[in-house]
Amino acid sequence: MRFSRAVFRRRLFLCLVFALCLFLLLLGRLAYLQLFQGEWLMEKAHDLWNREVPFEPMRGKILDRNGVVLAYNVSAPSVLAIPAQIQSPREAARQLGNVLGMDEERLYQLLTKRQLLVRIVPEGRQISPEKAQQVRDLKIPGIVIADDSKRYYPYGTFAAHVLGFTGVDGGLAGVEYKYDHVLQGKKGAISFMADARGREIPGLEEGYRAPQDGYDLVLTLDKSIQSFIERELDQAMLQYEADHALAIAMNPNTGEILGMASRPTYHPGQFSRYPPEVYNRVLPIWMAYEPGSTFKIITLAAALEEKKIDLNDTFYDPGHAIVAGAKIRCWKAGGHGHQTFLEVVENSCNPGFIEIGQRLGKELLFQYIRDFGFGSKTGIDLNGEAAGILFPLEKVGPVELATTSFGQGVSVTPLQQVTAVAAAINGGKLMKPHLAKQIQDPETGEVIQRFEPEVIRRVISPETSQKVRLALESVVARGTGMNAYIDGYRVGGKTGTAQKVGPGGKYLPNNHIVSFIGFAPADNPQILVYVAVDNPKGIQFGGVVAAPIVRNIMEDSLHYLRVEPRKDQIPKEIRFNERPLVEVPDLVGASVKDIQMSQFGFRLETFGEGDRVINQAPKPGVKVQSDATIRIYLGDAER
Repeated sequence: MRFSRAVFRRRLFLCLVFALCLFLLLLGRLAYLQLFQGEWLMEKAHDLWNREVPFEPMRGKILDRNGVVLAYNVSAPSVLAIPAQIQSPREAARQLGNVLGMDEERLYQLLTKRQLLVRIVPEGRQISPEKAQQVRDLKIPGIVIADDSKRYYPYGTFAAHVLGFTGVDGGLAGVEYKYDHVLQGKKGAISFMADARGREIPGLEEGYRAPQDGYDLVLTLDKSIQSFIERELDQAMLQYEADHALAIAMNPNTGEILGMASRPTYHPGQFSRYPPEVYNRVLPIWMAYEPGSTFKIITLAAALEEKKIDLNDTFYDPGHAIVAGAKIRCWKAGGHGHQTFLEVVENSCNPGFIEIGQRLGKELLFQYIRDFGFGSKTGIDLNGEAAGILFPLEKVGPVELATTSFGQGVSVTPLQQVTAVAAAINGGKLMKPHLAKQIQDPETGEVIQRFEPEVIRRVISPETSQKVRLALESVVARGTGMNAYIDGYRVGGKTGTAQKVGPGGKYLPNNHIVSFIGFAPADNPQILVYVAVDNPKGIQFGGVVAAPIVRNIMEDSLHYLRVEPRKDQIPKEIRFNERPLVEVPDLVGASVKDIQMSQFGFRLETFGEGDRVINQAPKPGVKVQSDATIRIYLGDAER
């Protein structure tokens, strides 16, 4: 088939026009990309080429209120490898192996991984500064030293549940977690340009972004007061072989936590060696239980505020109260007889508090209970806080009203009790408890943020608060709290002994949480201390077990705070001598046949098999009531 010249020219012209249009289209596209999208595309390319070697910031320190460092970071460099930039992996593995003491074959596998960045881990995550310098001196292309650090807790288990601990990615518990955003700072990095395989592109710029160190966190905690608490809890666990023990010290006027601890405890730097229930649960804010008689302070405050009672009014206690057909007994057989309501408080008389609760009525009593903060979280700056459990008002009958009035049937946390009692004695203001005092710059010391005391609401008048303080001072001088009495100081407080509820909802026999809450000076409280001991062996009364612990903590704290002794305290009166205190004898090593506990008045409970005592609880020398139970553990004579 032959084409005429005209047809050929026309087709050639059309091809040229098509080619020209295509060229113009490509040229337009190129111009568009260059002029309008050039910067955007360059940024995309930069993101694709850019590689970073991270540098961790220095985590901020945690300090007590006086500047004592409780947690800080120590230098702990890390070795990082960029496999694509290592020219001779086998030789690099040999040299690194000699310095780090690692297996050469293992190193070779790490250095040939198809990853942009590989961390070399010889012993844990970091190496010593000396080893880091030796690695730098090798000058191996693709091997980088990252100036990391690790967390250090100089006092071991001290304040472990408050401080918490950290992991690779930051804080995991305690204030380390709650204030992680303050402490962690911002990461830095060395940046370089590399191709898709990670090989550095020569001729392109390298950059360095310095890490921004975290701020320091200053706590309300006082190391000295915390030390008193830690010492006493250790001693209590040793003496009474309790399941748990806990303590909180607060400035009742500000809500500042001066000390807080619980047992068992753990080392924050080695938390993984402990059971999760030990390091995950902050018992002073998590553990909820029936408070017992310490709760009577709230009933008392409400009744005084509403003028339902006068402390000089009289009440007759026959030893029990009949409520809706139920007989609720007083702890003292036969009752206390005629007494004033001040003596009802001193004696911790249940029938007397049932009368007070009935005068208030359920609506008014439960209104005050909620106003004092029970049934809701306090809002403390720690995670894991429980809210406790209260009866729904529609389910409160005469019996529930009666038991609630003396602290049975409700579930509260230790921190709720401390916060509520603080309100009852500080003039009537419910304060928000807090652990953070301020955030400051580690270089200049400049305060970035200060945490001021926060009043949640007023619950009672200053006049009522004064009456509550006087009544609780009388409890320590003339009532069930005499073991918290400190010569030269006006001390107020209240005992608590609460039977524990088992899984089936029934009360456990011979298993109590005993507690005491105390404050001083009684007319101008500077410190409030709460101690609870869970299931102490041998004796289970708050006034005998917990009150002396609070006394020891407060006495040392008052001296430390330079509170001057005075002579205007209520004289101590010994009235509760029905069960005198007797010192526990040393039975370890004795033959079972030779032990005659009846001569001491103690009950005996034995565990194990053998003919000799290898351990005992309570320990020798501890003073307990004469009818207490002594547990002895038996073994073979040669042990």
